[in-house]
Amino acid sequence: MIESINGKHETVNFKDHNAFKLYLNDEFENYPEHWHTPVEIIFPLENHYMVSCSNIDYYLKEGDILIITPGTLHRITAPKSGLRIIFQVDLSFLNMFKDIESTISMLAPAKLVTHETMPSIYETARELILEIQKECIEIRPLCDAFTFAKITELFILLGRECLNSSLMFDVTPSKQREYTEKFLNICDFISSHCMEDLTLDDVADRAGFSKYHFSRLFKQFTNTTFYKFLNTKRIAYAENLLIDPGLSITEIAYRSGFNSISSFVRMFKALTSYTPTAYRKLHQS
Repeated sequence: MIESINGKHETVNFKDHNAFKLYLNDEFENYPEHWHTPVEIIFPLENHYMVSCSNIDYYLKEGDILIITPGTLHRITAPKSGLRIIFQVDLSFLNMFKDIESTISMLAPAKLVTHETMPSIYETARELILEIQKECIEIRPLCDAFTFAKITELFILLGRECLNSSLMFDVTPSKQREYTEKFLNICDFISSHCMEDLTLDDVADRAGFSKYHFSRLFKQFTNTTFYKFLNTKRIAYAENLLIDPGLSITEIAYRSGFNSISSFVRMFKALTSYTPTAYRKLHQS
């Protein structure tokens, strides 16, 4: 199934300019630890499947759904027989929708959807994936539009369930909704302005909190620190710029919000396992 891999980075080769790929996998083949930028959905139809995401092991039974978020290191162990849907999709088309990127980050590194873990949405999520499978097999008119509509519906469903099913903040229930909306907006702001000179003090002030209170609430909401979240967005922005051979590494570093080439290279390698130059070569080969 893995067609193009360099080190641990898989380049997903979408066909006919599509941004999604569905594969009915019945192979007895294990896939080594790797990562890719599209999201991946694994849905066993027959037999089980073993998946490890960022050192968290998932035992998938028939009908279980595993959503693996972009950039997550994962490996797959297959049984000697079985059948599973593996669906990969580039979610960049969803960036036009407010809150969606921040919502997807809440699923990281992976989200298991089963009767037990998400009983209120499981059947709907299952039907959405099966509808996508049928559409891709039959290749009906407007197949691409149908598929993207269903994948959008799926991630809205997942996002709302994550937001509604847990109390993210150690505040009163009446404050949960207010804080959730505020931090979704803050995450969107950081994503849109990550290439600018953002500081913890500035963003905390924008949110209306002291930087210490903001840092604690931000960690509760995103499960990461403000600066790690900011740098992750900056590196993702830099990855797109690196595809353009006309831009120098130094120019990309400053365009992405870094104050020096050394800090850019260090952070890029820490988050992707590649230097910017090596990453560029992956996309030029």
